[in-house]
Amino acid sequence: MSAAVLPSLRPSIGVRAFAVACMLAALVACASTGEKPKPVALPADAGSLHVRQAWAVHLPATASSLRIAVNGDVAIVAASDGTVAAIDAASGAERWRVSIGAPLLAGVGSDGNLAAVITQGNELVVLKDGHLLWRRHLAAQGYTAPWVSGQRVFVQTADRTLGAWDGLSGRRLWSQPRTAENLVLKRPGVLLAVGDTLVAGAGGRLIGLNPANGSSRWEASLAAPRGTNDVERLVDLTGPASRVGDVVCARAYQATVGCVDTAQATLRWSRSSIGAEGLGGDAQRVYGTEANGDVVAWRRSDGEPAWTSQRLRYRALTAPLAIGRMLAIGEDSGTLHFVSSEDGTLLGRITPDGSGIAAPPVLAGGTVVVVTHNGGIFGYRVE
Repeated sequence: MSAAVLPSLRPSIGVRAFAVACMLAALVACASTGEKPKPVALPADAGSLHVRQAWAVHLPATASSLRIAVNGDVAIVAASDGTVAAIDAASGAERWRVSIGAPLLAGVGSDGNLAAVITQGNELVVLKDGHLLWRRHLAAQGYTAPWVSGQRVFVQTADRTLGAWDGLSGRRLWSQPRTAENLVLKRPGVLLAVGDTLVAGAGGRLIGLNPANGSSRWEASLAAPRGTNDVERLVDLTGPASRVGDVVCARAYQATVGCVDTAQATLRWSRSSIGAEGLGGDAQRVYGTEANGDVVAWRRSDGEPAWTSQRLRYRALTAPLAIGRMLAIGEDSGTLHFVSSEDGTLLGRITPDGSGIAAPPVLAGGTVVVVTHNGGIFGYRVE
């Protein structure tokens, strides 16, 4: 089975960015029969878990590449048309809403004071309290949400360049180019901070950098390129990552799942895993959804499998959100599933507005926030 790809998006950036049209193990949907397997039937009883909708807000239709930023009780969301809004997750009240006047490719990154997005026209746009602060042109497209911290904005573009800007003035602080692979994944990657280190995904590696100047501190490999051609050798880390303390766990697209101790700059463990979505996790386990719809838990300490659930097999799922003893997992058919983090048992499900879940759900305060492709922003509370 070969993966179909789209043409190069911007040859001038020095890297061919492709969207892989069918996953390497995509539910046997790309098999020679051309028939997509039917999802495993769900029980008629939705479960005993009581989930209450606390509020709903509507934005224009959104794309799955746009992540939700959370700061305390505030969720900052964006729509593909360039609308960005900050929502009080406790009440559903909008703190502000603004249109930047251009369609978006990536976002949102925020520290609660500044919010940053990337447009389809390769512009980094930074807002402060719902007001446009500045714009800067990027040399290449960016698919990963900017990371905002310490009044600085960090960006990784598709040509593997990492850069930092002063969050208030827009002055460029530093730029660190890296050797780019022939192919990169057209989906959000890994970019976060651990202590005083900026951590980013680059190919199949996690890299740690000094946020003051971009100099490299360490690298840890989660997966290495394999195969004989560029498509087969494509390896990239896909977000979101799961961080507990100094340990960051991430997925290498269709290859492995692994955890890195950033304090020791060492790979703790890695395990083969065929999936495209990022990870969720808690202090005990790391959780992921496989390309075939299986939900898998690994022990965070050593990567040993804790359990595998096939109850959502052949469904296209988001990365899991760990909430106490539960996981919240979105589906492209529009269902939000709740499963036990102890053994994968189905606990309940809801359907926000009938359109697909556009991004992994997040927890803001005590509210589960979900974004749909129709632009619905929903706040749920588990009782």
